[in-house]
Amino acid sequence: MSQLPTVVVPTERAERARIHGFYPALLIAAALTTVAAPARAVDGCLLLLCLAAPSWRAISQCVPPVMQALRDLARGRPFPTCAMSGPGNRANHQWASAPGNCPPQYTRVVELENGVVYSCDFDGAVSVLIDGSMWSRTWWSMGGATVTEFSPASKASLGTWDTQFDDDYAAWLASLPPPEPPCPAC
Repeated sequence: MSQLPTVVVPTERAERARIHGFYPALLIAAALTTVAAPARAVDGCLLLLCLAAPSWRAISQCVPPVMQALRDLARGRPFPTCAMSGPGNRANHQWASAPGNCPPQYTRVVELENGVVYSCDFDGAVSVLIDGSMWSRTWWSMGGATVTEFSPASKASLGTWDTQFDDDYAAWLASLPPPEPPCPAC
């Protein structure tokens, strides 16, 4: 006579104990792995305020979040947002691309046998819009260098700002060869 397999039918109480013991353990394991990971989130609202300041590097509370956001951008992470900024107030990131999306003073031109190659000193730019209009654009590089371009409206409102972008532009203009005089006989 062949022996039939033994089938164990769990009682309702045993099934509840198995489910209730398994899911809490799973939740605890998930919580522990989540807690163990370092927090990298940057507050988008703080970042917006810092990048709209006359010089974010001069504000000690702004340096860590801005530097973290730039490191995150370099690693391909998205730029944080601020839900409380109000309509028309936001910041966004765009990768630099010479010659179209790079200021002329930071655009490098290399002439090769088969054409011209452009490069930009910066890898990306974070634009800050206030009331829907450009306020500032912070150009940044993977190495940590930054320079901020302020709009005429922000300059008028701020009164003082970090002038490195303007100084670099003035030096670039001064380095250009003088224009050729008009030809009177032409």
